[in-house]
Amino acid sequence: MTIQHNLGASERTRLNSRSAWEMDRDHVLHPYADFTTFAATGSQVIEKAEGMFVTDSTGQRFLDGIAGLWCVNIGHGRREMADAIARQVLDMEYYNPFGASTNVPAAELAARLADLSPGSLNHVYYTCGGSTANDAAIRIVHYYFAMRGQPGKRKIISRNNAYHGATYVAAGLTGIHGTKYGFSQVGEDFIHHVSAADCYAKPMDMTEDAYRDFLVAEFEMRIEQLGPQNVAAFIAEPIMGAGGVLVAPKGYHRAMQAVCRRHDILYIADEVVTAFGRLGEWFASDRIYETQPDILVSAKGITSGYIPLGATLISDEIHAVISRPQCEGGVFAMGLTYSGHPVACAAALTNIAIMEREQLLAHAARVGAYLQQRARLLLKHDIVGDVRGGGLMLGIDFVADKVTRQPLPAHEKATEKIFKGCVERGVIVRPVGNRIILSPPLIITESQCDEILEAISGSVADFMAAR
Repeated sequence: MTIQHNLGASERTRLNSRSAWEMDRDHVLHPYADFTTFAATGSQVIEKAEGMFVTDSTGQRFLDGIAGLWCVNIGHGRREMADAIARQVLDMEYYNPFGASTNVPAAELAARLADLSPGSLNHVYYTCGGSTANDAAIRIVHYYFAMRGQPGKRKIISRNNAYHGATYVAAGLTGIHGTKYGFSQVGEDFIHHVSAADCYAKPMDMTEDAYRDFLVAEFEMRIEQLGPQNVAAFIAEPIMGAGGVLVAPKGYHRAMQAVCRRHDILYIADEVVTAFGRLGEWFASDRIYETQPDILVSAKGITSGYIPLGATLISDEIHAVISRPQCEGGVFAMGLTYSGHPVACAAALTNIAIMEREQLLAHAARVGAYLQQRARLLLKHDIVGDVRGGGLMLGIDFVADKVTRQPLPAHEKATEKIFKGCVERGVIVRPVGNRIILSPPLIITESQCDEILEAISGSVADFMAAR
Protein backbone atom coordinates (compact mmCIF):
# COMPACT_ATOMS: atom_id res chain seq x y z
CA MET A 1 0.00 0.00 0.00
CA THR A 2 1.43 3.39 -1.01
CA ILE A 3 1.00 6.28 1.42
CA GLN A 4 0.65 9.71 -0.14
CA HIS A 5 2.91 12.41 1.32
CA ASN A 6 0.24 15.11 1.06
CA LEU A 7 -2.11 13.31 3.48
CA GLY A 8 -2.68 14.69 6.96
CA ALA A 9 -1.03 13.11 9.99
CA SER A 10 -4.19 11.34 11.18
CA GLU A 11 -4.85 9.92 7.71
CA ARG A 12 -1.23 8.70 7.42
CA THR A 13 -1.58 7.05 10.82
CA ARG A 14 -4.79 5.33 9.72
CA LEU A 15 -3.20 4.05 6.52
CA ASN A 16 -0.05 2.93 8.35
CA SER A 17 -2.20 0.97 10.79
CA ARG A 18 -4.17 -0.61 7.97
CA SER A 19 -0.94 -1.52 6.21
CA ALA A 20 0.42 -3.08 9.40
CA TRP A 21 -2.81 -5.08 9.83
CA GLU A 22 -2.57 -6.41 6.28
CA MET A 23 1.15 -7.18 6.42
CA ASP A 24 0.67 -8.98 9.73
CA ARG A 25 -2.27 -11.01 8.43
CA ASP A 26 -0.42 -11.96 5.24
CA HIS A 27 3.04 -12.68 6.66
CA VAL A 28 3.22 -13.20 10.46
CA LEU A 29 2.72 -16.66 11.93
CA HIS A 30 1.36 -15.94 15.41
CA PRO A 31 1.78 -18.08 18.50
CA TYR A 32 -1.51 -19.91 19.15
CA ALA A 33 -3.19 -18.38 16.08
CA ASP A 34 -6.80 -19.47 15.55
CA PHE A 35 -6.81 -20.22 11.83
CA THR A 36 -10.59 -20.61 11.77
CA THR A 37 -10.94 -16.84 12.07
CA PHE A 38 -7.52 -15.25 11.55
CA ALA A 39 -7.69 -14.70 7.80
CA ALA A 40 -10.92 -12.73 8.20
CA THR A 41 -10.30 -10.86 11.44
CA GLY A 42 -6.52 -10.50 11.52
CA SER A 43 -4.84 -9.01 14.58
CA GLN A 44 -5.55 -6.17 16.92
CA VAL A 45 -2.70 -3.73 16.25
CA ILE A 46 -1.33 -2.31 19.50
CA GLU A 47 0.54 0.91 18.77
CA LYS A 48 1.28 2.53 22.11
CA ALA A 49 1.72 1.56 25.74
CA GLU A 50 2.17 3.58 28.90
CA GLY A 51 1.93 2.60 32.56
CA MET A 52 -1.05 0.28 32.99
CA PHE A 53 -2.49 0.97 29.54
CA VAL A 54 -2.09 -0.01 25.89
CA THR A 55 -3.65 1.75 22.90
CA ASP A 56 -4.65 0.12 19.63
CA SER A 57 -4.57 1.49 16.09
CA THR A 58 -8.12 2.86 16.40
CA GLY A 59 -7.05 5.00 19.34
CA GLN A 60 -8.93 2.90 21.92
CA ARG A 61 -7.14 2.66 25.26
CA PHE A 62 -7.24 -0.50 27.36
CA LEU A 63 -6.33 -1.33 30.93
CA ASP A 64 -3.79 -4.15 30.58
CA GLY A 65 -4.94 -6.94 32.90
CA ILE A 66 -2.30 -9.43 31.74
CA ALA A 67 0.95 -7.38 31.74
CA GLY A 68 1.53 -8.12 28.07
CA LEU A 69 1.89 -11.83 28.82
CA TRP A 70 2.73 -12.23 32.53
CA CYS A 71 5.80 -10.06 32.08
CA VAL A 72 5.49 -6.24 32.04
CA ASN A 73 5.91 -6.06 35.80
CA ILE A 74 7.06 -2.44 36.09
CA GLY A 75 4.47 -1.20 33.61
CA HIS A 76 4.75 0.04 30.04
CA GLY A 77 6.80 2.84 28.52
CA ARG A 78 9.39 3.55 31.22
CA ARG A 79 11.77 6.30 30.10
CA GLU A 80 14.40 5.02 32.53
CA MET A 81 14.38 1.64 30.79
CA ALA A 82 14.61 3.25 27.34
CA ASP A 83 17.57 5.35 28.47
CA ALA A 84 19.39 2.36 29.98
CA ILE A 85 18.88 0.33 26.81
CA ALA A 86 20.01 3.19 24.56
CA ARG A 87 23.04 3.91 26.73
CA GLN A 88 24.17 0.28 26.58
CA VAL A 89 23.68 0.15 22.81
CA LEU A 90 25.97 3.14 22.44
CA ASP A 91 28.54 1.81 24.91
CA MET A 92 28.65 -1.70 23.43
CA GLU A 93 25.63 -3.38 21.90
CA TYR A 94 27.11 -6.88 21.55
CA TYR A 95 30.24 -8.94 21.70
CA ASN A 96 30.95 -12.66 21.58
CA PRO A 97 30.10 -14.34 24.94
CA PHE A 98 31.85 -17.66 24.24
CA GLY A 99 34.79 -19.07 26.17
CA ALA A 100 36.62 -16.47 28.20
CA SER A 101 34.89 -13.34 26.92
CA THR A 102 32.25 -11.39 28.82
CA ASN A 103 30.64 -7.98 29.22
CA VAL A 104 30.01 -5.81 32.26
CA PRO A 105 26.17 -6.00 32.42
CA ALA A 106 26.19 -9.81 32.14
CA ALA A 107 28.72 -10.10 34.97
CA GLU A 108 26.88 -7.58 37.18
CA LEU A 109 23.50 -9.20 36.60
CA ALA A 110 24.83 -12.68 37.37
CA ALA A 111 26.15 -11.44 40.71
CA ARG A 112 22.85 -9.68 41.41
CA LEU A 113 20.82 -12.81 40.62
CA ALA A 114 23.08 -14.89 42.86
CA ASP A 115 22.43 -12.39 45.65
CA LEU A 116 18.64 -12.39 45.20
CA SER A 117 18.10 -16.10 44.57
CA PRO A 118 17.61 -18.72 47.29
CA GLY A 119 20.41 -20.83 48.75
CA SER A 120 23.41 -21.72 46.64
CA LEU A 121 21.97 -20.78 43.23
CA ASN A 122 25.10 -18.80 42.44
CA HIS A 123 25.68 -19.59 38.77
CA VAL A 124 23.74 -18.31 35.74
CA TYR A 125 23.38 -19.66 32.23
CA TYR A 126 21.79 -16.94 30.08
CA THR A 127 19.28 -17.66 27.33
CA CYS A 128 16.82 -15.66 25.22
CA GLY A 129 13.62 -16.58 27.09
CA GLY A 130 11.79 -19.08 29.26
CA SER A 131 11.53 -21.93 26.75
CA THR A 132 15.25 -21.91 26.00
CA ALA A 133 16.04 -21.56 29.71
CA ASN A 134 14.03 -24.73 30.43
CA ASP A 135 15.70 -26.54 27.52
CA ALA A 136 19.07 -25.51 28.95
CA ALA A 137 18.07 -26.78 32.40
CA ILE A 138 17.34 -30.25 31.03
CA ARG A 139 20.54 -30.39 29.01
CA ILE A 140 22.54 -29.35 32.09
CA VAL A 141 20.79 -32.00 34.20
CA HIS A 142 21.73 -34.71 31.71
CA TYR A 143 25.31 -33.44 31.51
CA TYR A 144 25.56 -33.30 35.30
CA PHE A 145 24.63 -36.95 35.77
CA ALA A 146 26.84 -38.02 32.87
CA MET A 147 29.76 -36.25 34.55
CA ARG A 148 28.91 -38.13 37.74
CA GLY A 149 29.18 -41.41 35.87
CA GLN A 150 25.39 -41.94 35.73
CA PRO A 151 24.46 -41.36 32.07
CA GLY A 152 21.37 -43.56 32.46
CA LYS A 153 19.86 -41.17 35.01
CA ARG A 154 18.08 -38.95 32.50
CA LYS A 155 14.30 -39.22 32.89
CA ILE A 156 12.44 -36.02 33.74
CA ILE A 157 9.08 -35.94 35.54
CA SER A 158 6.78 -33.02 34.77
CA ARG A 159 3.06 -32.56 35.44
CA ASN A 160 -0.17 -32.57 33.48
CA ASN A 161 -1.32 -29.00 32.69
CA ALA A 162 2.20 -27.67 33.26
CA TYR A 163 3.52 -25.07 30.84
CA HIS A 164 7.27 -24.98 30.29
CA GLY A 165 7.61 -23.50 26.81
CA ALA A 166 7.37 -24.07 23.08
CA THR A 167 10.84 -25.20 22.00
CA TYR A 168 10.94 -28.92 21.31
CA VAL A 169 12.07 -30.22 24.71
CA ALA A 170 10.14 -27.56 26.62
CA ALA A 171 7.03 -28.45 24.61
CA GLY A 172 7.55 -32.06 25.67
CA LEU A 173 7.79 -31.02 29.31
CA THR A 174 4.56 -29.06 28.90
CA GLY A 175 1.59 -31.10 30.07
CA ILE A 176 -1.19 -29.12 28.36
CA HIS A 177 -2.15 -31.78 25.87
CA GLY A 178 -4.08 -29.41 23.63
CA THR A 179 -0.73 -27.86 22.65
CA LYS A 180 0.42 -31.16 21.14
CA TYR A 181 -2.31 -31.94 18.58
CA GLY A 182 -0.76 -32.64 15.19
CA PHE A 183 2.80 -31.99 16.35
CA SER A 184 5.50 -34.62 16.54
CA GLN A 185 7.12 -34.90 19.93
CA VAL A 186 10.66 -35.40 21.12
CA GLY A 187 11.72 -36.68 24.50
CA GLU A 188 8.97 -39.27 24.82
CA ASP A 189 11.61 -41.74 25.96
CA PHE A 190 12.66 -39.56 28.88
CA ILE A 191 9.81 -37.11 29.65
CA HIS A 192 7.00 -38.34 31.88
CA HIS A 193 4.07 -36.67 33.64
CA VAL A 194 2.19 -36.99 36.91
CA SER A 195 -1.06 -35.33 37.97
CA ALA A 196 -1.38 -31.58 38.19
CA ALA A 197 -1.60 -30.11 41.68
CA ASP A 198 -5.04 -28.54 41.36
CA CYS A 199 -7.05 -28.04 44.54
CA TYR A 200 -10.19 -27.16 42.58
CA ALA A 201 -10.09 -30.53 40.80
CA LYS A 202 -9.69 -32.68 43.92
CA PRO A 203 -12.62 -34.84 45.06
CA MET A 204 -14.96 -32.73 47.18
CA ASP A 205 -14.87 -35.21 50.06
CA MET A 206 -11.06 -35.19 50.18
CA THR A 207 -9.26 -32.82 52.54
CA GLU A 208 -6.43 -30.64 51.28
CA ASP A 209 -3.91 -32.60 53.35
CA ALA A 210 -5.20 -35.91 51.99
CA TYR A 211 -5.02 -34.56 48.45
CA ARG A 212 -1.42 -33.47 48.99
CA ASP A 213 -0.53 -36.92 50.33
CA PHE A 214 -2.22 -38.55 47.33
CA LEU A 215 -0.17 -36.47 44.88
CA VAL A 216 3.07 -37.15 46.71
CA ALA A 217 2.33 -40.89 46.81
CA GLU A 218 1.59 -40.87 43.08
CA PHE A 219 4.94 -39.16 42.48
CA GLU A 220 6.76 -41.79 44.53
CA MET A 221 5.01 -44.57 42.66
CA ARG A 222 5.99 -43.05 39.31
CA ILE A 223 9.62 -42.89 40.44
CA GLU A 224 9.49 -46.54 41.48
CA GLN A 225 7.87 -47.42 38.15
CA LEU A 226 10.60 -45.67 36.17
CA GLY A 227 13.38 -46.73 38.55
CA PRO A 228 15.01 -44.16 40.86
CA GLN A 229 18.35 -44.87 39.18
CA ASN A 230 16.81 -43.57 35.93
CA VAL A 231 15.05 -40.41 37.15
CA ALA A 232 17.14 -37.24 36.95
CA ALA A 233 14.81 -34.34 37.79
CA PHE A 234 11.35 -33.12 38.65
CA ILE A 235 10.21 -29.77 37.19
CA ALA A 236 7.38 -27.69 38.62
CA GLU A 237 5.93 -24.18 38.53
CA PRO A 238 5.17 -22.84 42.05
CA ILE A 239 1.71 -21.89 40.73
CA MET A 240 0.84 -23.43 37.37
CA GLY A 241 0.34 -20.46 35.08
CA ALA A 242 -0.94 -21.08 31.55
CA GLY A 243 -2.44 -24.38 32.73
CA GLY A 244 -5.03 -22.37 34.66
CA VAL A 245 -3.40 -20.64 37.65
CA LEU A 246 -3.56 -23.96 39.49
CA VAL A 247 -2.72 -23.74 43.19
CA ALA A 248 -1.23 -26.76 44.95
CA PRO A 249 -2.31 -27.92 48.42
CA LYS A 250 -0.35 -26.50 51.33
CA GLY A 251 2.98 -28.25 51.86
CA TYR A 252 2.94 -29.90 48.42
CA HIS A 253 6.16 -28.41 47.04
CA ARG A 254 8.09 -29.06 50.23
CA ALA A 255 6.91 -32.69 50.29
CA MET A 256 7.75 -33.22 46.61
CA GLN A 257 11.24 -31.86 47.16
CA ALA A 258 11.73 -34.23 50.11
CA VAL A 259 10.92 -37.15 47.79
CA CYS A 260 13.46 -35.82 45.29
CA ARG A 261 16.14 -35.61 47.96
CA ARG A 262 15.57 -39.22 49.04
CA HIS A 263 16.07 -40.47 45.49
CA ASP A 264 18.92 -38.18 44.34
CA ILE A 265 16.57 -36.37 41.96
CA LEU A 266 17.15 -32.70 41.10
CA TYR A 267 14.34 -30.24 41.81
CA ILE A 268 13.80 -27.66 39.04
CA ALA A 269 11.61 -24.66 39.87
CA ASP A 270 10.16 -23.05 36.75
CA GLU A 271 9.70 -19.48 37.96
CA VAL A 272 9.40 -17.92 34.52
CA VAL A 273 6.05 -16.44 35.62
CA THR A 274 6.28 -16.30 39.41
CA ALA A 275 9.71 -14.68 39.85
CA PHE A 276 10.41 -10.95 40.03
CA GLY A 277 7.46 -9.89 42.10
CA ARG A 278 4.43 -11.62 40.64
CA LEU A 279 3.81 -13.26 44.04
CA GLY A 280 5.34 -10.44 46.07
CA GLU A 281 8.86 -11.92 46.28
CA TRP A 282 11.90 -11.96 44.05
CA PHE A 283 11.51 -15.73 43.92
CA ALA A 284 8.61 -17.74 45.32
CA SER A 285 10.35 -21.06 45.92
CA ASP A 286 11.96 -20.40 49.27
CA ARG A 287 9.99 -17.48 50.72
CA ILE A 288 6.51 -18.83 49.95
CA TYR A 289 6.85 -22.56 49.30
CA GLU A 290 9.78 -23.45 51.59
CA THR A 291 11.75 -25.23 48.90
CA GLN A 292 15.36 -24.97 47.81
CA PRO A 293 15.62 -25.68 44.07
CA ASP A 294 18.73 -27.21 42.57
CA ILE A 295 17.92 -25.30 39.39
CA LEU A 296 15.67 -22.25 39.03
CA VAL A 297 14.46 -20.95 35.68
CA SER A 298 13.43 -17.32 35.15
CA ALA A 299 12.52 -15.01 32.28
CA LYS A 300 9.56 -12.65 31.63
CA GLY A 301 9.71 -10.33 34.67
CA ILE A 302 13.51 -10.35 34.72
CA THR A 303 13.39 -7.46 32.21
CA SER A 304 9.65 -6.74 32.53
CA GLY A 305 9.40 -7.75 28.88
CA TYR A 306 11.39 -4.77 27.60
CA ILE A 307 14.05 -7.04 26.04
CA PRO A 308 13.98 -10.86 25.70
CA LEU A 309 16.11 -12.61 28.35
CA GLY A 310 16.07 -15.89 30.22
CA ALA A 311 18.27 -17.20 33.00
CA THR A 312 18.87 -20.74 34.24
CA LEU A 313 20.26 -20.55 37.77
CA ILE A 314 22.17 -23.59 39.04
CA SER A 315 23.49 -24.51 42.47
CA ASP A 316 27.10 -24.56 43.63
CA GLU A 317 26.80 -28.34 43.93
CA ILE A 318 25.81 -28.80 40.29
CA HIS A 319 28.37 -26.27 39.12
CA ALA A 320 31.15 -28.08 40.98
CA VAL A 321 30.43 -31.16 38.85
CA ILE A 322 29.82 -29.63 35.42
CA SER A 323 32.77 -27.22 35.69
CA ARG A 324 35.23 -30.13 35.77
CA PRO A 325 36.81 -30.68 32.32
CA GLN A 326 35.31 -33.84 30.83
CA CYS A 327 38.68 -34.64 29.26
CA GLU A 328 41.97 -32.89 28.58
CA GLY A 329 41.03 -29.73 26.72
CA GLY A 330 37.34 -30.47 27.15
CA VAL A 331 34.90 -27.56 27.23
CA PHE A 332 31.30 -26.98 28.36
CA ALA A 333 29.95 -27.41 24.85
CA MET A 334 26.63 -25.56 24.91
CA GLY A 335 26.00 -21.92 24.20
CA LEU A 336 23.88 -19.31 22.45
CA THR A 337 25.06 -16.40 20.33
CA TYR A 338 23.03 -14.00 22.48
CA SER A 339 23.84 -15.54 25.87
CA GLY A 340 24.33 -12.71 28.37
CA HIS A 341 23.42 -10.11 25.76
CA PRO A 342 24.69 -6.81 27.21
CA VAL A 343 21.60 -4.78 26.25
CA ALA A 344 19.25 -7.35 27.78
CA CYS A 345 21.34 -7.61 30.95
CA ALA A 346 21.49 -3.81 31.27
CA ALA A 347 17.71 -3.75 30.97
CA ALA A 348 17.38 -6.40 33.68
CA LEU A 349 19.64 -4.47 36.06
CA THR A 350 17.59 -1.31 35.56
CA ASN A 351 14.36 -3.26 35.95
CA ILE A 352 15.55 -4.65 39.30
CA ALA A 353 16.65 -1.18 40.43
CA ILE A 354 13.19 0.26 39.63
CA MET A 355 11.47 -2.55 41.50
CA GLU A 356 13.67 -1.97 44.55
CA ARG A 357 13.36 1.81 44.56
CA GLU A 358 9.58 1.74 44.17
CA GLN A 359 9.16 -1.17 46.59
CA LEU A 360 7.11 -3.05 44.03
CA LEU A 361 7.42 -6.39 45.82
CA ALA A 362 5.62 -5.08 48.89
CA HIS A 363 3.13 -3.25 46.69
CA ALA A 364 2.40 -6.41 44.68
CA ALA A 365 1.91 -8.44 47.86
CA ARG A 366 -0.50 -5.87 49.29
CA VAL A 367 -2.51 -5.19 46.14
CA GLY A 368 -2.38 -8.88 45.23
CA ALA A 369 -4.08 -9.79 48.51
CA TYR A 370 -6.74 -7.17 47.72
CA LEU A 371 -7.24 -8.61 44.22
CA GLN A 372 -7.61 -12.16 45.54
CA GLN A 373 -10.12 -11.08 48.19
CA ARG A 374 -12.21 -8.87 45.89
CA ALA A 375 -12.22 -11.42 43.09
CA ARG A 376 -14.13 -13.87 45.27
CA LEU A 377 -17.17 -11.64 44.82
CA LEU A 378 -17.38 -13.07 41.29
CA LEU A 379 -18.57 -16.33 42.84
CA LYS A 380 -22.02 -14.74 43.10
CA HIS A 381 -22.48 -15.57 39.41
CA ASP A 382 -23.98 -19.00 38.75
CA ILE A 383 -21.38 -19.86 36.10
CA VAL A 384 -18.29 -18.88 38.15
CA GLY A 385 -17.12 -22.13 39.66
CA ASP A 386 -13.81 -21.12 41.20
CA VAL A 387 -11.63 -18.07 41.79
CA ARG A 388 -8.06 -18.77 42.86
CA GLY A 389 -4.49 -17.65 42.67
CA GLY A 390 -1.76 -15.90 44.58
CA GLY A 391 -0.34 -12.39 44.50
CA LEU A 392 -1.05 -10.87 41.11
CA MET A 393 -1.99 -14.18 39.46
CA LEU A 394 -5.70 -14.98 39.24
CA GLY A 395 -7.70 -17.73 37.54
CA ILE A 396 -11.50 -17.71 37.14
CA ASP A 397 -13.23 -20.94 36.09
CA PHE A 398 -16.58 -20.95 34.31
CA VAL A 399 -18.83 -23.98 34.78
CA ALA A 400 -22.26 -25.22 33.80
CA ASP A 401 -22.82 -26.64 37.28
CA LYS A 402 -21.02 -25.59 40.47
CA VAL A 403 -21.58 -28.97 42.14
CA THR A 404 -20.36 -31.22 39.33
CA ARG A 405 -17.87 -28.60 38.06
CA GLN A 406 -18.90 -29.51 34.51
CA PRO A 407 -17.44 -26.93 32.09
CA LEU A 408 -19.72 -24.79 29.99
CA PRO A 409 -20.41 -26.31 26.54
CA ALA A 410 -17.79 -25.32 23.98
CA HIS A 411 -20.42 -24.15 21.49
CA GLU A 412 -21.48 -21.36 23.87
CA LYS A 413 -18.02 -19.75 23.51
CA ALA A 414 -18.37 -18.32 27.02
CA THR A 415 -14.83 -17.12 27.61
CA GLU A 416 -14.58 -15.66 24.10
CA LYS A 417 -17.74 -13.64 24.68
CA ILE A 418 -16.73 -12.60 28.19
CA PHE A 419 -13.32 -11.56 26.86
CA LYS A 420 -14.97 -9.44 24.16
CA GLY A 421 -17.26 -7.91 26.77
CA CYS A 422 -14.22 -6.87 28.77
CA VAL A 423 -12.56 -5.37 25.68
CA GLU A 424 -15.72 -3.34 25.03
CA ARG A 425 -15.37 -2.06 28.60
CA GLY A 426 -11.75 -1.05 27.99
CA VAL A 427 -10.09 -3.96 29.80
CA ILE A 428 -7.87 -6.74 28.44
CA VAL A 429 -7.99 -10.14 30.16
CA ARG A 430 -6.78 -13.52 28.90
CA PRO A 431 -9.23 -16.27 27.89
CA VAL A 432 -7.83 -19.82 28.17
CA GLY A 433 -10.29 -22.67 27.65
CA ASN A 434 -13.08 -22.24 30.18
CA ARG A 435 -11.08 -19.74 32.20
CA ILE A 436 -10.18 -16.10 32.38
CA ILE A 437 -6.67 -15.37 33.63
CA LEU A 438 -5.37 -12.13 35.13
CA SER A 439 -1.72 -11.16 35.64
CA PRO A 440 -1.57 -7.35 35.69
CA PRO A 441 1.57 -5.22 36.01
CA LEU A 442 2.84 -4.93 39.58
CA ILE A 443 2.15 -1.19 39.56
CA ILE A 444 -1.62 -1.78 39.51
CA THR A 445 -3.73 0.07 42.08
CA GLU A 446 -6.65 -1.25 44.11
CA SER A 447 -9.06 0.90 42.11
CA GLN A 448 -7.71 -0.57 38.87
CA CYS A 449 -8.23 -4.06 40.31
CA ASP A 450 -11.84 -3.08 40.93
CA GLU A 451 -12.16 -1.77 37.37
CA ILE A 452 -10.94 -5.07 35.92
CA LEU A 453 -13.19 -7.16 38.17
CA GLU A 454 -16.20 -4.96 37.41
CA ALA A 455 -15.57 -5.43 33.68
CA ILE A 456 -15.45 -9.21 34.15
CA SER A 457 -18.56 -9.20 36.33
CA GLY A 458 -20.50 -7.07 33.85
CA SER A 459 -19.40 -9.23 30.94
CA VAL A 460 -20.40 -12.41 32.80
CA ALA A 461 -23.83 -10.89 33.55
CA ASP A 462 -24.27 -9.94 29.89
CA PHE A 463 -23.34 -13.46 28.76
CA MET A 464 -25.78 -15.06 31.19
CA ALA A 465 -28.59 -12.71 30.17
CA ALA A 466 -28.07 -13.58 26.50
CA ARG A 467 -27.96 -17.38 26.93
